[in-house]
Amino acid sequence: MSTQVPRLFAGLVDDAAVFPPGSASLDDAVIAHRAHRTAWYADLVGPLLVPASALVHLPALLSPDERIEVGVITDVPIHRLSGLLAAADPRLVPRQLEAAVAKRGEDPLPGLTELLALGTNLPTMDLYAEVPLTWGLLAALDRIARARADGVRIAAKFRTGGLAAELFPSPVELAAVIRACRDRDLPFKLTAGLHHALRHTDPETGFTHHGFVNVLVATLAAAEDAEVAEIAELLASSDPLRLVEPARIRRDRSRPLWRGFGSCSIDEPLTDLARLGLMNQGETE
Repeated sequence: MSTQVPRLFAGLVDDAAVFPPGSASLDDAVIAHRAHRTAWYADLVGPLLVPASALVHLPALLSPDERIEVGVITDVPIHRLSGLLAAADPRLVPRQLEAAVAKRGEDPLPGLTELLALGTNLPTMDLYAEVPLTWGLLAALDRIARARADGVRIAAKFRTGGLAAELFPSPVELAAVIRACRDRDLPFKLTAGLHHALRHTDPETGFTHHGFVNVLVATLAAAEDAEVAEIAELLASSDPLRLVEPARIRRDRSRPLWRGFGSCSIDEPLTDLARLGLMNQGETE
C-alpha cells in the first residue's frame, strides 16, 4: 500500500461514478477509474461499481490485456445474476456483488435467502445485502451473522441518503445500526449521501448528510465498546476538532467493521481528507 494513504483509509471509497448524482457515462467512468488506479491515492479507491446489466458493455472499453476490478450492483432479478457473471469477459474481475434484498416496509428475509443461495455459487466474491432500516432489520442482521459464521462471504449494506428525507437515518438510528453490527461482529457498507467528511446540510435540498469521517470515528468508538448514545453524538457532530484527532491517531491501523462507501466523486472525499490533514505528508505532489 502507498505510504501516502494511511491504512485507516485503504479502500474506503468505491468508485460509483456511473451512479447518481454524478451519472457519468460508462466510457467516461472507465477512463477516470484508470487514472484513479495509477494516482498516488490509488489505495484509497475500491473497485469500479457498475450495474449488473452493464457488464456486457465493459469489454469494448478495455484494451486486450487490461483487467479491471468491478463491484456489481444488482439492477436485474437476483436469479439472473449467475448467468450474467458466468458470461462476463475474463478481463473483468468481479470483487463484490451488492443487492437490495427488500424495499422499505418489506420483509428482508426472503430476498436475503435468495442472495445467500446465489452466494453458494460465488465462493470468492464478497456479497453485500442492502437491508432497509425499517421493520425486520435485526432479524436480517442475525441471519447475515449466522451465514458469516458458516463461512459465507456476506456483509450488510445500509442506505444513508437519497432523494427523499426518509432515506437519511438520524444519528440515533444509524448509531443503533452500527452498534448492532458491532455486537454481531458484522462488517457493513454504506451507500448514498456521504459526499463530505463532516456532517453538513445541503443548501439546495435542505437534507442533512452524514459525514464519512463522522461515520469512521463513530465506528471506531463502537469497536471500542461505545454505547449508542456516544456513537450518536459523534455522528451528530460537525466539529472537526472533535472528529479529526481520533481518526488521526488511529490512521496507521486497519479500519474495523466499516468496509467503506461508494461515491460518484473520488475527488470530493480525497480533497476533504487532505484539507483535514488526515493524509500523510507529500500527498499533494
